[in-house]
Amino acid sequence: MRRRRMMMMMMMMMVAASGWCVAGIRVFTAGEVKAVNGTDVRLKCTFQTSSAIRAASVTVSWSFRPLGPGQEETVFYYHEKPYPPNEGRFRKKVDWAGDVSGRDASIVLRKVPFSFNGTFSCQVKNTPDVHGNVGEVRLRVVTTASLSEIVILCVAIGGAILLILLVVMMGVFVRRSHRRRNNPEQNHMILRQEQKVLTGW
Repeated sequence: MRRRRMMMMMMMMMVAASGWCVAGIRVFTAGEVKAVNGTDVRLKCTFQTSSAIRAASVTVSWSFRPLGPGQEETVFYYHEKPYPPNEGRFRKKVDWAGDVSGRDASIVLRKVPFSFNGTFSCQVKNTPDVHGNVGEVRLRVVTTASLSEIVILCVAIGGAILLILLVVMMGVFVRRSHRRRNNPEQNHMILRQEQKVLTGW
């Protein structure tokens, strides 16, 4: 028993020393994303890998599971170059937005319809680092922006208009001050006219 335990420990030490340990690839996604019907939306997916990244070793697969009844569909595939789908609901609707050298496997969905409501899965493999989690993004396509988003937009627009008005008013004030400073005779005449009006003379 003791001898077997010693043998196991020695084998584990040899494996660790040889660098033969396999570490899983880790995939990170936004979790939940909301998009207004008919707009473009980026589905972010990044990854961490213990193996060196080479263009020929990285593959990215995106798939889709609809909210209602329906089978899982292929959305996008990347290996050295993008392979968008030639048929189905995602034809001419998906663009590659990633950079595998920067550990980015993101895509952009164009003019999203309500039929895109569901879960998008991002799977990345970097041979020999092929085992790991699958990142998921739940997309919710809505009719219009939420009230809070509209309020934020209104506040931003109102603030910009107010800032422009302040800049214009400051410009007018500076210009008038500059004119008065450069023309003392006219200032004296204006002052005398004001005095006449006040004294009724």
